[in-house]
Amino acid sequence: MTLKEQKIGFLGAGKMASAIIKGLLKYGISPENIAAGERWTPAAEAARKDFGIFVTDDNADVVRRSDILIIAVKPKDIAEALSTAGDTEHKLFISIAAGVTINSLEKLVGSNARVIRVMPNICATVLQSATGISRGTNATADDAAIAMEIFSAIGVALEINENLLDAVTGLSGSGPAFIFQIIEAMADGGVYSGLDRATAQMLAAQTVLGAATMVVESGMHPGALKDMVCSPGGTTIEGVAVLEQRAVRAAFTDAVIAATDKSEQLGKKK
Repeated sequence: MTLKEQKIGFLGAGKMASAIIKGLLKYGISPENIAAGERWTPAAEAARKDFGIFVTDDNADVVRRSDILIIAVKPKDIAEALSTAGDTEHKLFISIAAGVTINSLEKLVGSNARVIRVMPNICATVLQSATGISRGTNATADDAAIAMEIFSAIGVALEINENLLDAVTGLSGSGPAFIFQIIEAMADGGVYSGLDRATAQMLAAQTVLGAATMVVESGMHPGALKDMVCSPGGTTIEGVAVLEQRAVRAAFTDAVIAATDKSEQLGKKK
């Protein structure tokens, strides 16, 4: 079956699940082929209203209805969610929980379970997620292809070794929050310099979007692209010098490393 013919269930309907659901619907998956298990009433009602999908507080019902199960609860809630999942035979489980290892997931779902661990990010809501995918012991090439299709539908997906998923979590999983801070700070600079807030924010956001697009489409090193903008004695190199004085690059590197370390710590608790 193609992805559009399969039934996709979500254990959890929070922010990240909603982002993926929104992306799948934009990709062309029918709401009739999506179900979600959510016990928190506000989240359940929002998913039902916003997406027109089947929502229940019974995880076992979601599992029965689905070919593919996306585990989208918080890491601390996974064991409880899977304990109420009922018969998990012949299902493909895809987990988006940060720090929860494939080994831990396979123990919870069953030793013969087909498990894939992924790390998407919140940019799935605009079909621009950056996602790392790792297949479990029993996951087949076809399973990996299905996961790649799901997450390629909402952005860019790369299959990598599981031992690198914590780094993916620290970089692209947490990264949007870091970039949002950059946009906010740049807009603040624009407002300080006389622009109104709406104009400054739009210019800052489009500047980040344009710069990212140049990196992706050109394949050039970011440093080389930076040099293209820095005219001798000009405005840009003046600003770059300030960023270097304030150790901005080091701060962002350390932020990614800290987020990676936190993901590793979460995994050790499982």
